Formats: sequence, C-alpha cells, structure tokens
Amino acid sequence: MWSMNGWRRIESHQPIVIPLGTEREYRRKSLRFSTLSSPTPNDDQASRRDRFISMWDPIRDELVQYMEQQQLPKDACDWYRNNPITTYSEGSSIEGSVLGWCIELFQAFCLVSDDIMDKCLVRRTQPRWHRLPHVRLIAVNDACMLRSAIFYLLKRHFRQETYYAAVLELFHDVSFNTDIGQLVDLITASEVAVDLDKFSLERHRKIVVYKTAYYSFYLPVALAMRLTGIPDSNLATSIQPYRVALSILILLREYSQVQDDWLDYAGTVEQIGKVGTDIIDNKCSWCINTALALANAEQRAILDANYGKKGRQQGLRKCLRRSAFRRSMQKVTKVGELKREVFVRFLHKVYQRMM
Repeated sequence: MWSMNGWRRIESHQPIVIPLGTEREYRRKSLRFSTLSSPTPNDDQASRRDRFISMWDPIRDELVQYMEQQQLPKDACDWYRNNPITTYSEGSSIEGSVLGWCIELFQAFCLVSDDIMDKCLVRRTQPRWHRLPHVRLIAVNDACMLRSAIFYLLKRHFRQETYYAAVLELFHDVSFNTDIGQLVDLITASEVAVDLDKFSLERHRKIVVYKTAYYSFYLPVALAMRLTGIPDSNLATSIQPYRVALSILILLREYSQVQDDWLDYAGTVEQIGKVGTDIIDNKCSWCINTALALANAEQRAILDANYGKKGRQQGLRKCLRRSAFRRSMQKVTKVGELKREVFVRFLHKVYQRMM
C-alpha cells in the first residue's frame, strides 16, 4: 500500500493513495486473473483488502495495453500508468474486483475533479494531484480518463452478461446525479459573494444526496445486487429492492456527512488529516445551516459578517447522533429479502466514527 510519494502507509483503517502505475517495468500484456487466488469464507478483512489491491496491477496493465495497441506515444502511456487513484475497498470475486475497481476509478475521478474546482491544496496530508508542478491543469484530462476507463473495463469484462445494460445505466445515472450535486454545491458556496440566504438544511441535504450519496454509498451496494442477480422488484412481496436500498443508504450518507461537517469544524488534524476550512470556504455545511435555523437576529448578523471570511470564526457545538441511528434502524428492519447485515454494517461504521 503506497502513498503518492512512495511511503508505506501503516494505518490499515486509513484510505490509501496508490499510483495508477508503478516504477517497475510494465510486464503483463493481458489480464491473467487465473493466477490470482479466490477468496474463501475464512478470509479476514485485511486479506480480502490485500487481494483486492493486488487486482489493480493487471487491470491497470490492460488499460495501458489498449493505449499501446493504438500506438500512442510512450510518454502518454507512462503518464496514464502513473495517475493517482484512491482506494478503501474489499474484493470478493474476480468480477466483483473489476466492478470494485470501477468504483474506485469513479471515486478518483470525483476527488481529482473536486479538488481542482475547490482549489484544494491538501487531502489526507498529501498534496493534491493538480498541485504537483509537473501536473497542474493536465489533472482535468486525467480525471476524464479515470472515468472513461470505467466504461472500457465494463465493456471488456461484462458485455456478455445479462446485467450489462443495467450496470452501464447505473454508472451513467450515478455520474449524472453526482454532476448535479456538484453544480448545486458550487453555485451555493460561491467564492465571489457570500449569500447565506441561499443556505438551508434542505439544500444541504440535496448536495449530500446528489454529490456523494449515490456514488459513495448506493453504487457499491447496487452493483453487488446486480452481480448476485437481485431483480428490480419482487412480485410476491411488492418490494422494490433497489429503492429500499437507496432509501437506507441515502439516510446513512446524510448522517455520515453531518459527521464530516462537524469534524471539519471541531476535528483535529490527526482526526481528519487537514485543517478544516468549511467556514472560510463558505461551504453549505450542516453546522452553518443548523446555526442559521437557530440564530436570533443578533447572531444572524454575526454569521453574515463573518462566514466565508478568511480567519477563525465561531460556530455551534451541537452534534447529531442517536436520533439518526434510530431513524436508520427503523428503515433497516423493513428491507424484506435483502441482506440486512449489509445495511447494519454500513450503519455501525458511520455511527462509531463519533464515539
């Protein structure tokens, strides 16, 4: 597990940033998944994670091989081989690993793009890709190529599958929803003029749902459901599994974002890997929207005068936890034939972050 600067990352609970390629000589000219062992029920989380990460080299090599077959310049192939990609996932099968890496490619696309638009300098203590002297605005094209690679891999590995069209549609829908959420976020948190009248908890919710919930929480679960053959609806019970999953996972992502917003305000560098900047960046966060909902006229005037300005500002210290947990569990009990443990595991992961 390598960071972008080549240092070994020790903390297993942290996301890792690895290059799209490595400095060693490009060896494989085609995917050889048969050489990789399959997971067993007794595998622990660390071994599944290591197996998943090991799948990236042959997937990466397949993408670069296509460029080489098109006789593209060597420096272009080398550049693509060394793009950044962020991962924190588990693999369960060869097909699942390919889909998992498609999710990671989409995640990398979102992060690279968002960092450029937000003018972000550091993420998890590492300088952002577009801030590297030899990259700069080439990062815009790098982000596009990360997303384009998804559809090349899907066509190559899943075109013969009955669920191929559904998986393609899922990625396209999630991508469009993510772009919509990014738009709402950008026009709400303008760097030119701070207008707190645009802010509201409902707008915050829309940004969370469309910008992050679809791709970070719903996409992995929906892909796994497609891979295992879960239909769109159950005629016997009238349950629509994908709608049920979406309703639960969106709620969990909303709760998780409240935690993220709170940590940006009150968390330490050790906790979040950076100094929180939501206040000075005029972000439409849960903290400011809760403050606006509770503020009297005098407090609102203070917020108007200081929010989005450079310098340290005061904020509210209220934290939402138990009520969101109860609301989530109420929905989880109504999932019907879906595997309830999947949603319970998501819930406990986000709930325990603030314990």
